[in-house]
Amino acid sequence: MDYQDLMNRALEARKNAYNPYSNYGVGACVALKDGTFIVGANIENAAYGSTMCAERNAIYATYSQGYRRNDILAIAIAGKGDDVCTPCGACRQVLAELLDKHTPVILSNEEKYIVTNMEELLPRMFTGEFL
Repeated sequence: MDYQDLMNRALEARKNAYNPYSNYGVGACVALKDGTFIVGANIENAAYGSTMCAERNAIYATYSQGYRRNDILAIAIAGKGDDVCTPCGACRQVLAELLDKHTPVILSNEEKYIVTNMEELLPRMFTGEFL
């Protein structure tokens, strides 16, 4: 898996962000085992609770197209700023449910990236296995 390419695709997706309130655009890209890439961007709303983060848009689109956790190679999340973009708490919970805990999660900005996974991002995660 070429993490630089995946990061670049997430950065490209960030251009589609609708972020008039925060001015903080985020893009995400899910890489699938069949060679498909599915992107998402954050979409803000004046009713802030209706805002949707880039990584949730990308992972929900992935599942909406019939893919599941076993089909996913990695996900990249790209923001701006001095440090890499990291998922909010709600996104961590969604990704914990929809990704394998060892699936690479690439966190990036315009210049650098780090590779982690959900086990590191959300230790002792709550999943459907508890229900």
